[in-house]
Amino acid sequence: FPNLLALVALYVVIFQTGLIIPALGLNTHAGLIMVYMGGAMGMNIWLMKGFMDTIPRAIDESGMVDGASHWQIFSTLLVPLLRPILIVIGTLSFIGTYGDFVLARILLNDVKEYTLMVGLQIFTAGQFDKKWGVFAAGALIGALPIMLIYLSLQDQIAGGLTTGAVKG
Repeated sequence: FPNLLALVALYVVIFQTGLIIPALGLNTHAGLIMVYMGGAMGMNIWLMKGFMDTIPRAIDESGMVDGASHWQIFSTLLVPLLRPILIVIGTLSFIGTYGDFVLARILLNDVKEYTLMVGLQIFTAGQFDKKWGVFAAGALIGALPIMLIYLSLQDQIAGGLTTGAVKG
């Protein structure tokens, strides 16, 4: 289920983790990254499984017949075939975490630790001093990395999403 439904539980877990390992506690980027990684695993595993089901088992077997080790089969045969889905997962995870506001706002309290989206909120938080021009400029500049990543990888993204979607 989404991180939004577990905000209180995630806050408590990160708070208690911070008591034992301060580098993974509240107000740390490492703690926020751990929460994002745990939340994204479910969807990413199913995307990978659907894609891996389309890769023929004969590729592994042919590598073994040719005398390749398990690592050679993985690194030289499978990873190049998995590149489209790895790019899709990386891109979707980046966009999801880059644009997240609620979870980052709750787990990060120090202004110096804010993410881009939480930092942009500062420009609209005041009652009488809303800086919509600066907010809009920051939002446009903040959208550039996502746009550039998508434009440079759009062929891989389309191929990775459609290949594992239908079982043949």
